[in-house]
Amino acid sequence: MLDTVKNARVNGLDLKALGDVVEAIEKDAGQAKAAFEVTTRWAGQTRSESVVEGFTLGGERVSRTHKIVADEPFELLGGDSAPNPQELLMAAFNACITVGYVAGASIKGINLESLEIRTRGELDLRGFLGLSDTVPPGYEEIEYQVRIKGDGSREQFEEIHQTVLKTSPNYFNISRPIRVNATLSVG
Repeated sequence: MLDTVKNARVNGLDLKALGDVVEAIEKDAGQAKAAFEVTTRWAGQTRSESVVEGFTLGGERVSRTHKIVADEPFELLGGDSAPNPQELLMAAFNACITVGYVAGASIKGINLESLEIRTRGELDLRGFLGLSDTVPPGYEEIEYQVRIKGDGSREQFEEIHQTVLKTSPNYFNISRPIRVNATLSVG
């Protein structure tokens, strides 16, 4: 890991704190376990409000509160009061890989000037609407483009890019099937 002075920051990241996290996980793999959860409630029409109340890291509960709102555009019968679930999916994907690019650059001592990730996917609403059994309800592929600028070399940025592809949780989640266990409670 990069030699740093106490609380040295690159791209806003405290490299000593990052090193401490890595060291703690290397000593005790149980410290690496992170569990996240979100509760979503219908808020009328096509609007929903999701609440984050905390997460568990290394067996310890960390409390925090955030609200995420979703809606559909008018053209899809919504109130257009917030991004729709597909846009939020892409935003979550982009946000996760952004962390990977920033952390990767920071560890290498590369100061970033800008980072932009544009993700696009096209789906066929006939699948969602149940109008065709041959049309999938979701994406068959998504594309994303990373535009990154900083004082690193092309080779360094390519190495960071390959690391993000190997280590990003949401890249992993989006690029592979995930077993989903669903239950229903009525009443």
